[in-house]
Amino acid sequence: MEGKKIKEVVKGRYAQLAKQDQERCCPSCARGASSLLQAKVNEYLREDLEHIPEEAMMGLGCGNPTAIADLKAGEVVLDLGSGAGVDVFLAANKVGLTGKAIGVDMTKEMVDKAKGIARSHSYHNVEFRLGEMERLPVGDDSVDIVISNCVINLSPDKSKVFQEAYRVLKPQGRLIVSDIVSEGVIPDEIKDDPDAWAGCIAGALEQQEYLEKIKKAGFEDVKVVSSRGFYIENKANQTKEKLLSITVKAYKCETKPQYSRPRLQYAGGK
Repeated sequence: MEGKKIKEVVKGRYAQLAKQDQERCCPSCARGASSLLQAKVNEYLREDLEHIPEEAMMGLGCGNPTAIADLKAGEVVLDLGSGAGVDVFLAANKVGLTGKAIGVDMTKEMVDKAKGIARSHSYHNVEFRLGEMERLPVGDDSVDIVISNCVINLSPDKSKVFQEAYRVLKPQGRLIVSDIVSEGVIPDEIKDDPDAWAGCIAGALEQQEYLEKIKKAGFEDVKVVSSRGFYIENKANQTKEKLLSITVKAYKCETKPQYSRPRLQYAGGK
C-alpha cells in the first residue's frame, strides 16, 4: 500500500475509535495476538491510572513508555500519536505544573477528544496539537523527552519520524518508544491488508531495521529495555508470524545528523 492510502486507512479507523465510548484493546487483537500479550503489554500501574481521566484509557497501546522515562518536575514531554491522551496525562502528573506534556496526533477526532478530556478535568499543563509525526508542529530543541506508544509502526516513513523526534529534542534529550516489530519479514499479503495496517501489524519492521533507523537519525545508546513475543495468524497460508512488543530507549547526541529542516518555531495554541 502507498503512503497516502495507509494514512487514510489509519486516520479513518482511529476517527471511528475516538467516537466510541467503550474501552478497546489494541487493534492488533483483531489479527490474532495472544491473550497473554494483551494481559501484559499495558503495564500501567493501578495507582497511576487512578489519577488520570478514565475516558483517556482506550487501551490502544502496546507498552508504558512513561514508566521508564524517569520524568522530572519541570520537564517538557512530547507524545507522538497521543490518541485520547492516556500517556500525556500520565506524563503531566509526573512533570507537574512547572512542566508540560504535549500530544500530537494526525486524527482530528482524537485531538478533539483529548482536548475535551483535558478541559473537563482542568488540566493546565497539557496541550494537544493536530499534526503528523513525519512533520511535527513542534519547535527545534524544545522538548526534554519524546515518547510514543504503539504508533510509529503506523507510519509509512519511520525514518522521518525518528528524524523529527531528534530535531525537536533538546541536546541530551531522550527518546522512549514502545512499538511492534517483527522477527522476520512481514509477508506481502499482510502488508497489503488495510486492517493489518490499522492494527499495528503490517507496518512492523524487523527489529534490527527499526533500531538502525533510530541510530541513523542521530540517536546514541539505543537499547531495547523490554521485549515480549506474540504470534499472529497468516490466513493466506495458515501459518503464524512472530511479532515483538518492544520498548526502546535512546539519547540525542550533540553531533547533528545529515537530516535537517528549516528551523521551526511553533506558535500555535491549545
